[in-house]
Amino acid sequence: MVSMIVGEVANFVAYIYAPAILVTPLGAISIIVSAVLAHFLLNERLQKMGVLGCVSCIVGSIVIVIHAPQEQTPTSVQEIWDLATQPAFLFYAVATISLVLALILHFEPRYGQTNMLVYLGICSLMGSFTVVSIKAIGIAIKLTLDGVNQIAYPQTWFFLTVSAICVITQLNYLNRALDTFNAAIVSPVYYVMFTTLTIIASAIMFKDWSGQDATSIASEICGFITILSGTMILHMTRKQEESDMQRSLKFYVGEDSMKGLEDEHLILIHGSDFLEQ
Repeated sequence: MVSMIVGEVANFVAYIYAPAILVTPLGAISIIVSAVLAHFLLNERLQKMGVLGCVSCIVGSIVIVIHAPQEQTPTSVQEIWDLATQPAFLFYAVATISLVLALILHFEPRYGQTNMLVYLGICSLMGSFTVVSIKAIGIAIKLTLDGVNQIAYPQTWFFLTVSAICVITQLNYLNRALDTFNAAIVSPVYYVMFTTLTIIASAIMFKDWSGQDATSIASEICGFITILSGTMILHMTRKQEESDMQRSLKFYVGEDSMKGLEDEHLILIHGSDFLEQ
């Protein structure tokens, strides 16, 4: 729990000094670390395809870091507010809120239990607002600590309110998705949707790609696709391993279910080895 808190604080600070198009995709590194530690500490064997997934994430991350844009840090919350109220981002905000309301009011009661994209769509759309709001709050805190007080601005409290609402909504529907569907499928799909929408929202609001040439933008997109591919491979590998373990471990009881425990037989089948108790 302590390591998770430290990690989230570090992630929060990263959004202050770097563009979301760089910070968000690099979250895939946590997946690599989890897979490697599980291999050595939990004896969860990392298959060849899993290694390929890790390598893909690393290569994609390096490409994004090399071609990441240089972000101009805003000097006040008012400047961030001006970015948030520009026509392009207002159009994105209205379209996103409308889609979220449609998913919650119309699609979730009808298709929420059968289609995970409903829950994950709500989480990802709200998550894009969460990131830009947290970035604004982080910059406000940094400026305040530097001696330029931003607490008195109502925009600071507006961004804080928006981030709180988005985080609560995001966690609520993500938990519903995990309760309803297989986590091995939910995790990679949610990562892809959340990261994609976050990059789009940040690029519109903060103009991350402004001033970059077509080659750098294309390289960043290729690196992002490489990370997504590696993430999907890793999760597909884990899902396959879980299925193999379930098939290798089966329990059989006696034919008569009314018999006592002393009459039941437990058979463990693992490959071609049979053990009867």
